[in-house]
Amino acid sequence: MSKVAIIYWSGTGNTEEMANAIADRLKEKEIDIDIYQASGFDASKLADYDGFAFGCPAMGDESLEDSEFEPMFESIEGKLEDKPTIIFGSYEWNDGQWMLDWQERCKENGINLAAEGLAVYDSPSDEDIISCQNLADSLIKML
Repeated sequence: MSKVAIIYWSGTGNTEEMANAIADRLKEKEIDIDIYQASGFDASKLADYDGFAFGCPAMGDESLEDSEFEPMFESIEGKLEDKPTIIFGSYEWNDGQWMLDWQERCKENGINLAAEGLAVYDSPSDEDIISCQNLADSLIKML
């Protein structure tokens, strides 16, 4: 059975809701999962997983959260090239440029993205939850 780590940071609960929707879909499809807050994950755990889901909302000037998520992600992004990965998060201002930048960063670092990053405006709607499930399905196809 495949095993996936879902690693996220959430300030308002919106990205956490997305992480839970992805987790529910993976469990529904009998994928073994572990969920981590960003501060609880590091490179020593990478070998334990077949795939990854990273979630972080847009912060400030449309960047990743810089005290917990960014340091964790920066420390492992060069070690993800052989593992299917998805990225997701929410935003409440501007146009979601942070997701496009994060996605480009992943591609430049050779990260094996299973799908385009998913950016949700504000609190996830029912339609957004379906998008989270579809994102999880994209990851499952590559495991």
